Amino acid sequence: MPKHRRGSRSAPRRPTSARHRRFETIVADVLDRIPPPFDRALDEVAIVIEDEPSAAQRRESELTPDETLYGLYDGVARTEWGAGLAAVPNKISLFRLPLEEDYPDPVELAAEIRLTILHELAHHLGIDDDRLGELGLD
Repeated sequence: MPKHRRGSRSAPRRPTSARHRRFETIVADVLDRIPPPFDRALDEVAIVIEDEPSAAQRRESELTPDETLYGLYDGVARTEWGAGLAAVPNKISLFRLPLEEDYPDPVELAAEIRLTILHELAHHLGIDDDRLGELGLD
């Protein structure tokens, strides 16, 4: 789901390894606290941390220049699994730079990472954006 930028985007910053470790630690903590039934779905998807969406991901998501993504589900939803489908890896990408830029406070960052993971896991479970809005996961 596209997210409108909160602030202006300056030249990309070169992150330090400490920033990467801090983000990974927050993600790991959030993953440890994912509630059922979402926690069981974590066994079926890889969680990948990327700096930001690629040009192809931006195009496929039809993002405008002032929009970004915090996360993206790539795979086949459970509701679409079938004998005629080839198995493909299911993946959730978390985009570190947009998340860190929009949520500099670690508590708010953790809350948005949690919401993003739950949103993308819901897509894996076959829940569409309209239903996610009804559930407060948009």
